[in-house]
Amino acid sequence: MLWVTVVTEILTRVTNRGGMKRPGDLMIAWALIMFTLPLMVIVALAIKLESPGPVLVNRYITRGGRRIDVLKFRTTLHQPQNVRPIWSSADLTRVGWFMRYTRIEYLPQLIDVLRGDLTLTGATGRHRPDFGDWP
Repeated sequence: MLWVTVVTEILTRVTNRGGMKRPGDLMIAWALIMFTLPLMVIVALAIKLESPGPVLVNRYITRGGRRIDVLKFRTTLHQPQNVRPIWSSADLTRVGWFMRYTRIEYLPQLIDVLRGDLTLTGATGRHRPDFGDWP
């Protein structure tokens, strides 16, 4: 995944000039989605085969009073009655461990880039664990 970071950095430096931020985000996100689509399908099947529940989960980030829903692959067992912080690894699945190790769990955030909720340049969608963030 290091090459994705390098390519994204190079392309964002080129597209940040002259008001090309949004079109650059769209081009890069589409290219990365098309390139990683087979991997995302394999990961979705692995999640579904390992444990019941949804493949994608919504996490939210609050930016300036605005709630942003961020998609990611589910890495823990689906237990809606138990509320745990998202960084908790108590119910981590085997596929979930691999996704967290390789950071594949964040690939669906490219869809958020297409929707305009996130951008590839600037702040990341990475969530810092904080005890005040979960109910």
